[in-house]
Amino acid sequence: MKYYITNNRAASVLLKEIPEAGYAEFFADVDEKLRDEHFHLGHYFALPEDEERLRFYCLLLDDRTGEVLIASHAMEYYDESELPSLTARHAEVHPFEREISERYGIRFSEMPWAKPLRFPFDRFDKRSSMDNYPFYTMEGASLHEVNVGPIHAGIIEPGAFRFICNGERVLHLEIALGYQHRGVEHAFAATRNRLRQMLLSESIAGDSAIAHSTAFAEALEKLSTKSLPQSENLEIERIVALELERMAMQIADTGALSMDIGYQLGQVACEALRTVVINTTQAWCGNRFGKGLIRPAGTNFPLTAEKIALIRENVRDVRRRYHEVAEDLKSSPTILARFEQCGIVSKQDMVQIGGVGQAARASGLGRDLRTTHPWGSYGKKIQHESLCEPAGDVMARLLVRCREVLQSADYIEKLLCDFNPEAASPKPDFDFSLKADSLAFGLVEGWRGETCHVVVTDHEGAVKACKVKDPSLHNWLGLALAVRGEGISDFPICNKSFNLSYCGHDL
Repeated sequence: MKYYITNNRAASVLLKEIPEAGYAEFFADVDEKLRDEHFHLGHYFALPEDEERLRFYCLLLDDRTGEVLIASHAMEYYDESELPSLTARHAEVHPFEREISERYGIRFSEMPWAKPLRFPFDRFDKRSSMDNYPFYTMEGASLHEVNVGPIHAGIIEPGAFRFICNGERVLHLEIALGYQHRGVEHAFAATRNRLRQMLLSESIAGDSAIAHSTAFAEALEKLSTKSLPQSENLEIERIVALELERMAMQIADTGALSMDIGYQLGQVACEALRTVVINTTQAWCGNRFGKGLIRPAGTNFPLTAEKIALIRENVRDVRRRYHEVAEDLKSSPTILARFEQCGIVSKQDMVQIGGVGQAARASGLGRDLRTTHPWGSYGKKIQHESLCEPAGDVMARLLVRCREVLQSADYIEKLLCDFNPEAASPKPDFDFSLKADSLAFGLVEGWRGETCHVVVTDHEGAVKACKVKDPSLHNWLGLALAVRGEGISDFPICNKSFNLSYCGHDL
């Protein structure tokens, strides 16, 4: 099968240049490629091409070459034939086929998990609702079900967790989301206001505002009809912002894991250190989560000598103090006894579900866009080395966090050490026109993992669709696998060790 072959630094592609195959050919080739762990799905979605035709777009990522392979297939709305399911052979395809089926009523034969994914307002079958979600069931006199949610205590967002247990032992966990579907993707296409679109992107998931807004900005810039100013400083500033976000959230999760096992010293120390990091971001742009910092083609908050000095001082201090906390965690017999051999997800399982980000790396799967599909200063100023742990347990996921905080601090120091604030970054450009009938993507390694925004334009160059993929889309199934065979009391620490996004999934 023919693909349009590109990479994470290349410009957009005209829709007419994306090869269109018959579904049988598409199925066979994607099936073959996904048998190789070096390939995984970046995105797979369908969009109406006109009133009678639906076109499916697939982005395959080659982790060996750094290439992005784009292909498509199509079908008529009135065609009621079922498409063979790729999910039946590759579990990682399940959220994509489920969304396509839910949105457009497309049926996939032999689909093993044909259930709603998000309950969007414009779903094909309005009879499908939260109240009749088809939870998996098992028969047995010794079995019982435990339901958690969808309303949780504190600030946790809504999601339903249905456990099937034999005594205290979890046999199966099913996670049902979609309770707060906000129509984010629809909102991107409903406005031509570029600033509003940027505000939407940074509001998809509050703890990943930098990752999502960077992915969207990168996609927009690739679609520009004019040559945008090339700024090394702007590239560096975006990477510094991403690594600050990574530090803040990995430290926060270290504290959350400490809290869940009653290690109060670790919890309090990490809360204090995270505050330093997000206050540093606030001192830079006026918002603790970096909202307002990422804008297309430029920035309203260029780094000055004073801000550089503040960031370097705070990051060095946090690195030193966090290293002490991490060493205490790694040497505590109580913590080791609680975290080791708990919530194991093997590398093979991670490959099968298409796992990404820190969770995949903690299972020995070195999936990291900073290495495989670099953008910006990655591959130029920074030669990134993915940090992996082989065990796949809660402790491994903690260790990856600990190591990544220190690595991010070193990257920030390296990038800012030779930064020239006199070479000012360009101001944002909200008015550049976009290429018509084109597709572009932004692929960014956020702190949680692979974040992807695919932007498709119409005949006039307006945004026709923005398809968003948060890394949580892949990794929720990893959490369900992690608790199989564990005591139900282990669920909180398994959950915290993944720390997945409800709103990033629900959109």
